[in-house]
Amino acid sequence: MHSRRPHRRSRSRAGAVLLAATALVVSACSTGQSTSSASPAARAAQAGTAALTALPRATPAALRPYYEQKLSWRACGAPGFECATLRAPLDYAAPGEGDVRLAIARKKATGPGKRLGSLLVNPGGPGGSAIGYLQSYAGVGYPAEVRARYDMVAVDPRGVARSEPVECLDGPAMDTYTQTDVTPDDQREADGLVDAYKKFAEGCGADAPQLLRHVSTVEAARDMDIARQVLGDERLTFVGASYGTFLGATYAGLFPERVGRLVLDGAMDPSLPARRLNLDQTAGFETAFRAFAEDCVRHADCPLGGAGTSPERVGRNLKAFFDKLDARPIPTGDADGRRLGESLATTGVIAAMYDESAWPRLREALTAAMKENDGAGLLALSDSYYEREANGDYSNLMFANAAVNCLDLPPSFDGPADVRKALPAFEKASPVFGEGLAWAALNCTYWPVAPTGEPHRIEAKGAKPIVVVGTTRDPATPYRWAQALAAQLSSGRLLTYDGDGHTAYGRGSDCVDRAINAYLLRGTPPKDGKRCS
Repeated sequence: MHSRRPHRRSRSRAGAVLLAATALVVSACSTGQSTSSASPAARAAQAGTAALTALPRATPAALRPYYEQKLSWRACGAPGFECATLRAPLDYAAPGEGDVRLAIARKKATGPGKRLGSLLVNPGGPGGSAIGYLQSYAGVGYPAEVRARYDMVAVDPRGVARSEPVECLDGPAMDTYTQTDVTPDDQREADGLVDAYKKFAEGCGADAPQLLRHVSTVEAARDMDIARQVLGDERLTFVGASYGTFLGATYAGLFPERVGRLVLDGAMDPSLPARRLNLDQTAGFETAFRAFAEDCVRHADCPLGGAGTSPERVGRNLKAFFDKLDARPIPTGDADGRRLGESLATTGVIAAMYDESAWPRLREALTAAMKENDGAGLLALSDSYYEREANGDYSNLMFANAAVNCLDLPPSFDGPADVRKALPAFEKASPVFGEGLAWAALNCTYWPVAPTGEPHRIEAKGAKPIVVVGTTRDPATPYRWAQALAAQLSSGRLLTYDGDGHTAYGRGSDCVDRAINAYLLRGTPPKDGKRCS
C-alpha cells in the first residue's frame, strides 16, 4: 500500500503504491534470541509445500546472446544517471520467439573507496517503477558510503513503467473503477463489482495478450540474472522492499550460487496461497490501524474519539463514517467531479497506514471529511495510493500489480459466494477493513490468463547469507512473513525492527541502517535474531 519523501515503496497483493517512509526518530537496537523460526502452524504448512528448484548452473546456448549483449548507455533523468535497453526473451521456454525490452538505469559509484560492483534495487508493488525509485530516492538518498562504493542500478520489471507497460483502462474508466463499491449490500451491487473486475481484466487482456502470459516473478528474476551478467557482476547484490523481497528471494532460489549480498526488507512469505496472504495482510492493516487509533486519541484534533477511547471504539466510529459515505458521498472539490464515497475514503485511510508520519495528515483529512463535509484530503491520499496524476492520468502501477499477482498465484476465490463464506474470517481479522479487503481479493478470479505459479518454499541452498528484515507492526507485509521467509532460506538472517510502518531500511532507525550498511559494505550480516527499536 505506498506526506511522502522523495521515494515510494510498494506493497503486495492487496494494492499498489505505498506512501514513503519518513520516520525521523532516534532509534536504539539490541541483539536478542533468534526469532527466525516460524510458528508451528507455519512450519507445518511449509512442510507440505514444494521448494523452488534451482536452475542449472550452465547458461543454455539459446540464452547466450542475451547474456552476452552489450548495453548502449545514454544520459537520462537527473544529472549522473544513465539509461539503456536490456533485451530478454519473452518466453524463456522458447527464447527464439520474440524479445521483451526492459528499461535499465544506473548511477555510477561516486567514490571514494574501491568499487564493489552493482547494487540493484526494487521498491516492490508488484508494479512499482524501480527506475523511478532509483532516480528519486535510492540513487541520491541511500547512505553516501553505499553510493560511493556501488553503481546504483534499477531494472523496471517486464510489464512495469518503462518496460513495455501493461495498460488496462484509461483515466476516466480508472476513475470509475476506483469508486466501485467493494462492500456490496445486495446482489445488484455484487454484480456491479464483478462487472468492474471483468472490465478491468478484459482491458488488460486486450492491451497485451502475449506479454500478459509472461510477467511472472520467476521470469522477472531470470531477467535480473541477465542484467547481472551484462553489468559484469559475478554475483547479484540487491535490496528489495515489500514485493521486491519475493523477487529477490525467487532469484536466490533459482540462482543460489550467484547470490551476493541480498537485503529483503518487508518480506513476503512465498509458501502461502493467495487467500492466506490476503487474510494475513488484512490482519496487518488492523494492527497498524490500532496503533494509529491509540495515537489519534492522544491528540485534540482526533475526530474518532477523545482521550482514553479504546481502539475498538475508534474502529467502530470509523466504520460508521464509512457506512455514511456508502449511502451519501461527500464533495471533494475535484475538477473531474469525483465525490468521496466509501471506497475512496477507505483507500485514503489505508494509504496512511503504511507510514506513521502520515498520521497527522490523516487526522486532518478525517476531521475535514467528518466535521466539515470536505473529502478533499482523503481523496488526495487515495490518489497518491493509486498514482493518479492531477490531470486524471494513472501510472500503470495498478495494472502491473494485478498482472503479476494474478499470474504468480491461483486466485483467492472462485466467485462471490466464496467471498461471502470467507467474510467472517476477514471481518474477525479486521472489523474496519476486513469486508472490503475480502471483496478486493476477488479481482484475479476473472483474469484472462491462467496462473502459472503456485505457493512454494524458497530454500536457496548454498547461497551466501541473506538478510531478511521484518517490522513488527508492518501493515502490508506482516512480521510473521519475515519470520517465515528467514526460516525457509537456508542462509536467512532475520533482522527485526520493533516499530510501525512498512519496511525498515532508511526509515529512521540507526540500528537497522547500521546493520544493513555493514552487510552491504563489508559483507558482515547481522546476527540472526538481531532486534532494533
